[in-house]
Amino acid sequence: MAYNEAYINVPPATVFGVLSDPVNYPKWVVGARKIRGADPQFPAIGSRFHHQVGVAPLVLNDHTEVIANEAPNRLVMRAKTRPFGTARVDLKLLTEGSGTRVQMTESAGDTPSRVLLNRLSDPLIHARNVRSLGRLKRLAENRG
Repeated sequence: MAYNEAYINVPPATVFGVLSDPVNYPKWVVGARKIRGADPQFPAIGSRFHHQVGVAPLVLNDHTEVIANEAPNRLVMRAKTRPFGTARVDLKLLTEGSGTRVQMTESAGDTPSRVLLNRLSDPLIHARNVRSLGRLKRLAENRG
């Protein structure tokens, strides 16, 4: 499990607005290449966006699905990148002063992924998510 935190100087509703638009994911998630499409009801529970990860010509197409939505304070998704595994990404948005404390927890999303996402890979995921949350911060603060 990889855990990260960041303070973003805009209210939770603004951060959640960024998270609610699938077009933003390649702008803040390190490793995301592009969005290939999205369900119109995203981020409703069960809705998905379809993404591409990697560097050409080595790219993978898969999807991310919403498994919990407690707008504007929490969004939980299952991100798939087969054949490499599935991640459960839990984003909690806590009001802190005039801004938002984002708590991001990424863990294995299924049994096979528990083999891949372990103590060896957690530091790499943590480092990636430090950069991702920095990008989310810039994106949300520029929006706000």
